[in-house]
Amino acid sequence: MSSLAPVFNILARIMVGYAALLLVPMAWAWQLDAPAMVDVWLYSMAITLVLGLTLWLLTSRFHRELMPRDGFLLVNLVWTVLPACSAIPLVLAIDGLSWTDAYFETMSGLTATGSTVISGLDALPVSVNVWRCFLQLIGGLGVILLVVAVLPLLGLGGVQLYKAETPGPMKDARLTPRIAETARGLWSVYFVFSTVCMLAYHQAGMSWADAFMHMCSTMGLGGFSSHDASFGFWNSRDIELVAIFFMALSGISFARYFIVWRSRSFRSMWRDTEVRAYVFVLLGSALGLAALLLFHGSVEQPLVALRTAAFHVVSIATTTGYAATDFSLWPVFAPVWMMFLGTFVSCAGSTGGGIKMVRMVLLIKQSRRELVRAIHPRVVNPVTLGHTTIPATMIAAVMAYMLIYGASTIGLTMLMLLTGLDITTAFFAIVATMNNIGIGLGDVGPAANFGVLTDFQTWICVVSMLLGRLELLAVIVLFVPQFWRK
Repeated sequence: MSSLAPVFNILARIMVGYAALLLVPMAWAWQLDAPAMVDVWLYSMAITLVLGLTLWLLTSRFHRELMPRDGFLLVNLVWTVLPACSAIPLVLAIDGLSWTDAYFETMSGLTATGSTVISGLDALPVSVNVWRCFLQLIGGLGVILLVVAVLPLLGLGGVQLYKAETPGPMKDARLTPRIAETARGLWSVYFVFSTVCMLAYHQAGMSWADAFMHMCSTMGLGGFSSHDASFGFWNSRDIELVAIFFMALSGISFARYFIVWRSRSFRSMWRDTEVRAYVFVLLGSALGLAALLLFHGSVEQPLVALRTAAFHVVSIATTTGYAATDFSLWPVFAPVWMMFLGTFVSCAGSTGGGIKMVRMVLLIKQSRRELVRAIHPRVVNPVTLGHTTIPATMIAAVMAYMLIYGASTIGLTMLMLLTGLDITTAFFAIVATMNNIGIGLGDVGPAANFGVLTDFQTWICVVSMLLGRLELLAVIVLFVPQFWRK
């Protein structure tokens, strides 16, 4: 255990810093909730601080530079321990909420999944809803990415953490020479976009509290809402247009915005193969589903059909998970197609989930390459992205990832079926949580939530969310025997 103590020491420091984030919901409770709610946040902060400081003292004698293995271990510890700390105020504030459901809710928040087990959101204290949504802002770019920005101050390396946490296959690309500078740059872009998003929501008709909460869940592509009806609560064209715009922006790599800002040119944005594919898929799907809704009579007015289709396509495809209507009642192709989009459309480096568009592009290019080789065995036809030739090792890594992704989805679905769930609910519950979409079909569709699941089924979904947020390999590597050998 002494070899792992430095990792737990860093975890302890993160917990102490994390306790300070409880000041955000406490401030809202001070203004808008009953005085007793302020005590809930004080108690929760005290418990988190005591646990963090105790662990810090027990491991304070152990210091060393983090190794790659430590990075993976720390990432997994952070993404399992912090949801537990986050669940404490929910258990204290919501009568009858079990620890399983509270942990599910906060794991869903920090992983920016957006699945919920709580009904009666409109009646909850404002600060509780603020905390749920604020977790998605934190989890959007990743708690670890934020910590990387301050790790140099602690005399610790952050490269291993950045590689383990960063979504997408191209983890070695840096925007700046120093990893901490990269992290600060990404968070700066994130903060600016978030501020503009909140102001836009308020201008479109939301209260300041709702604007803050929905900014958090929009920029984090999480999808939590302060209302059971989600965006159906307002039924507002302007609010939905704001949501569409910022969800679409958040589905693109924040690294790409950082590059645009530094180069003062949008040329690099449009030259990005992944971004072009992302835009074309969203536009094509929105137009196609609008035509489908009109053809089947689900919506009668063309502009309303386009607005409705665009909102839900962007919401599900970017893995946000907002809903303005029960789209499960649409022609069956529509909801299934949107769920399929949610598995791959978001760009690597965005706050979205799924396998990422760049992997899908590489898979399609590799498939086309193999078809050409079948006809012309000696042809030289490398896989490229833009003007860059993709090495065979990266293609192999993508293929391995897809194999593990498929096996994990099937395995967890079969486990859900073993508990007695119907096939639609079981499969789409895993698809929704594995890809951090948040909203599924069947009994976990837009008109219901995950509160219908048993505790065991809920824990399966918790594991699925963790696997999806850390892109499978960062979690599964812990179960490889070689990982624990010196």
